[in-house]
Amino acid sequence: MRIDTQAQRVIWSASDLKAAAECEFAWCRAIDAKLGRVPAVEEPEDATLARAALLGDVHEQNVLERYIDDLGDDRVHRVDKVSSVDAEALAAAVDETVQALGSDAVVVFQAAFATPEFVGFADFLKRDDDGRWRVQDSKLARKARVTALMQLAAYVDQLDRLGIPRSDEVDLLLGDGSTSTHAVDDLLPLFQVRRARLRALIADRRIDDPSSSAALAWGDDRGDLEIVACGRCATCEEQVIAHRDLLMVARMRPVQRARLRTAGIETIDALAAATDVPEGMNTDTFETLRAQAQLQLRADAEGAPTYDVHYAAAIHTLPVPSHGDIFFDFEGDPLYTEPAADGQAHWGIDYLFGWVDNTDQYTALWAHDFAAEREAFERFLDFVKVRRAAHPGMHIYHYAPYETAHLVAMAARHGVREGEIDRLLREGVFVDLYPLVLRTVRVGSRSYSIKKLEPLYMGEDVRTSDVQKGDDSIVQYVAAREFAAAGEQAEADAVFADLADYNRYDCVSTRRLRNWLIEIAKKEGVNPAPPDEADEVIYEPSPRSVALLADAERAVDAGEDGQVHRIAAAAIDYFPREAKSFWVSHFQRLREPVTMWDGTRDVVRIDRTSSTVRREWSVAEGRRVMSRDIEVRGEVSPGTTLGVGSQPFALYPVPAPFDTEAPSRAVHVPHTVTVAEVLDDGYLITETAIQGQTWDELPLAVTPAAPPRVVSLQGAIDEWADTVHAAAPGFPHDAATDILRRIPPRTISGDSLPTKGDDTIGAILRGILDLDRSYLAVQGPPGTGKTYTGSQVIARLVNDHGFTVGVVAQSHAIIENLLERVVADGVPAAQVAKAPKDPSVDPSYTVIPKNGMASFLGEHAQHGAVVGGTAWDFSNTSRVQRGGLDLLVVDEAGQFSLASTIAVAAGAQRLLLLGDPQQLPQVSQGAHPEPVDTSALGWVMEGDPVVRPDHGYFLARSWRMHPYVAAPVSKLAYAGQLASAPGTELRSLEGIDPGLHIVPLRHRGNATQSPEEAAAVVALVRDLVGRSFTDNDADATVRPLAQSDIIVVAPYNAQRQLVLDALAVAGLPDVPVGTVDNFQGKEAVVSITSLAASSGRDAPRGPEFLLLQNRLNVAISRAQVAAYLIHSPALLDDLPRTPEGVARLSAFARLVGAAG
Repeated sequence: MRIDTQAQRVIWSASDLKAAAECEFAWCRAIDAKLGRVPAVEEPEDATLARAALLGDVHEQNVLERYIDDLGDDRVHRVDKVSSVDAEALAAAVDETVQALGSDAVVVFQAAFATPEFVGFADFLKRDDDGRWRVQDSKLARKARVTALMQLAAYVDQLDRLGIPRSDEVDLLLGDGSTSTHAVDDLLPLFQVRRARLRALIADRRIDDPSSSAALAWGDDRGDLEIVACGRCATCEEQVIAHRDLLMVARMRPVQRARLRTAGIETIDALAAATDVPEGMNTDTFETLRAQAQLQLRADAEGAPTYDVHYAAAIHTLPVPSHGDIFFDFEGDPLYTEPAADGQAHWGIDYLFGWVDNTDQYTALWAHDFAAEREAFERFLDFVKVRRAAHPGMHIYHYAPYETAHLVAMAARHGVREGEIDRLLREGVFVDLYPLVLRTVRVGSRSYSIKKLEPLYMGEDVRTSDVQKGDDSIVQYVAAREFAAAGEQAEADAVFADLADYNRYDCVSTRRLRNWLIEIAKKEGVNPAPPDEADEVIYEPSPRSVALLADAERAVDAGEDGQVHRIAAAAIDYFPREAKSFWVSHFQRLREPVTMWDGTRDVVRIDRTSSTVRREWSVAEGRRVMSRDIEVRGEVSPGTTLGVGSQPFALYPVPAPFDTEAPSRAVHVPHTVTVAEVLDDGYLITETAIQGQTWDELPLAVTPAAPPRVVSLQGAIDEWADTVHAAAPGFPHDAATDILRRIPPRTISGDSLPTKGDDTIGAILRGILDLDRSYLAVQGPPGTGKTYTGSQVIARLVNDHGFTVGVVAQSHAIIENLLERVVADGVPAAQVAKAPKDPSVDPSYTVIPKNGMASFLGEHAQHGAVVGGTAWDFSNTSRVQRGGLDLLVVDEAGQFSLASTIAVAAGAQRLLLLGDPQQLPQVSQGAHPEPVDTSALGWVMEGDPVVRPDHGYFLARSWRMHPYVAAPVSKLAYAGQLASAPGTELRSLEGIDPGLHIVPLRHRGNATQSPEEAAAVVALVRDLVGRSFTDNDADATVRPLAQSDIIVVAPYNAQRQLVLDALAVAGLPDVPVGTVDNFQGKEAVVSITSLAASSGRDAPRGPEFLLLQNRLNVAISRAQVAAYLIHSPALLDDLPRTPEGVARLSAFARLVGAAG
């Protein structure tokens, strides 16, 4: 960035987009410094960044040389680098760039661009085969970074300005040799938003007004401009200290700071003296932050390290010391690289494995290349194996997750001993002291790094060496390697010795920290835990999985990608991994204070003061065991979907008020309860007595229910996997395998699927009849008649062709709705059956017992039948024989996992995938090596917004949405291919324009609830109710709009409850309000969506979750005539963390009209 004082303007570059995104305050202060308003802040030298820049230049030069080698020197045009402040040279470089883009060059290096406000140099412009130019940037990083994507978009914008044809994609040429390709449409809207933001920041600095000499002051966010300070950079740090800002308090989050400031608490001193809890802040959170502030002030006053113990019980999670314990630390160089056999560069080496035992005996393993790293890695594991044999209770202590994360990555990189690392992690051999410190003590320091803790326990041995930071050790390691390469071995050895001493000190520090925590425990009367019992579900890769992975490797060796076999291997272990993930989280919750669980799905932190016992202990009618009903209220985590009949855990503190054996190292005990009712602001739960014992205490929290048993699903997947393995290197001919292979449906005739024409149902019917043990996909966007289409197809298959058809989905309600429609479409009720979820309901179809499916199918085998059931039914041979159904319809296949699809496919000859992945996605708990948790329909569509015609059918007309509502939905989620059906334009609402209405509403400090947006909802509803609504039925019925004709969609339960309360107070209690999950498949004349969060940084789980296109699609597409989207414009003020987040924010920017 530079300032043209004569023209009174700021000239910025692509790197300024990055700098401003990282800290707007610092960037604005940099402008002030250039104008002489404030002294410039000197950034501390960062040797690692400097080295990365040099290596980046080398990487760029390597890419250039490869292009010259591949294309010839005459096809690569190099524009000489010029200074951006040399106007004449810059103009010449820009002109040379334009000329080169019109020449026969294939690559232009260092293309120059300049406008009155912008200057930039693109690393590479490469001409595609179609003649369009593709922007490429070389980056040393190993994965795409958001700031780099914004740079690419800036150069695309320049090509558009010049009218030069450009590609729809851009590339990052990464440091590992890979190329990361991105759609321009996913980047450009957000770039335009960021550019507008940059222009607004520049305008606020009043470059054109010499009389304006005021620099941007700390704490002045410039009103509606809401300038954001990162709070971490050198510029912010200077101001934080000078103003004794709340950011001096350790672990202070921005949303917490905002709420404190709103309450008039602006400094660490004010917080330490505060007595009243700010509005919107949890009491526990306030008291924790206040105690931290008080402790830091005490440390400053005493000039000595201080601490207090706030949760001594957490030390119970620390294992009992063993003579075999070791204390481990890595030293690494993230910028080390060497070429690999696959031609890609691999980055980052851990060059020193160090540990001490209980006597401080130090062991060091050095690794100066990847081969040596593998050797050191294996030697370390060999040592651990032998030591565990001698000391079964030994543990490996470390501080922060670096060590375990790198051991996992190392095993994967070298392809050795991955199972061994997983076993050590699973069995709790590694003990990370960092989270234990956070749970146990408060320290009078702004940082909880181990170096800041050392004055508390290292005494006179506290470190004073020159190597004080990890970055310093990296610089010294590089210097030592350079000494060795130059033959100066004595100098190299001296540096290596210093590094070993530094590493040894870290190991000793870890040991003394562990011992210090144990001493604290003794003083508090808490003992470390005995050895762990087997309280977690043990997961080992199955032999079938291992065999399929071997098949995948053989496929790769033969030139195939091996993906189908890898996915098959992952599918076999899908349910064990899901279970493992749940139980690991469950037992972790039993060992942690409730305050550590913020944001965990299906967790309710119970507020005992607002929770009540509705029914005291008694024997309910029809029951034999004592039970009670409790209305539990409190903080419901975002995404929580506990339904009636679910059986979550209620947690009580140790010691529990009932007789039970607490799991090892637990501070809570679980008790299974049943959700009897979903309340507006909580849940009614029923809990039973334990062996006749009752108690008065209420639980602390409700936590997720245990996963269900999956014996039949696992059995079906295993059988299918055996057929895949037997057919290798080929593939079996079945629907599940065809789905995994993503091949077009195989047909008996050998023809492609019938063309749709004007008879979509007829085409689908003919396609199904021609399937050769394969599948067919039907994508039904909102209001397109997906259920109608499905029921019509099923009815004709049964009535005309005698098919036996199964219907499966994620929920009983979806299955039962489709069965009701099948009966309505002419299949006799006697031929349609299901065991009902709710026995009190009287459906139109035949009710059968839970185990009655097999007999029902046998009775109707000659004339056709339809049965509805869960994945457990269709994978269970006692209910459905393998291949026993002519067709299985997977409804809402956009939410049905690949693993579950494989399991249910065993029961049918053919599959019909009916759904829409562009609506709510599949939810998974576990981490899987392959995307086996992806929905079946989403996998087939391979990320495309619309299913390909050779794979199935797209229902392209919505019978619900007015064309002006359908248009933005179509652009958001369906690549513009969704349209409204004729007649939808006839619906109208008096005085209201049809379509999407964007309602920007600025507010601050709101995370999951916004009173401002709730008030806006009330105002809209009040204005809409009573207006004349004209329907598009045959009579063009006109009636007043009722409260029930409007739905309000909120992303969080907190906002849902706030809006419900506000509507009730306003006399509008009949307006349905819920999260998107509540409204999928439903419609209303008007939908109102309130996003609640003030900004992306305020939103739980970030803007990526809040602005997910699927959720916005479902929310807006409920509307027949008009949809309102209430949002804070500041949701667009922050850069996302991932490329996927960039795409989502770009889509949102297009939706609300912020791009341009």
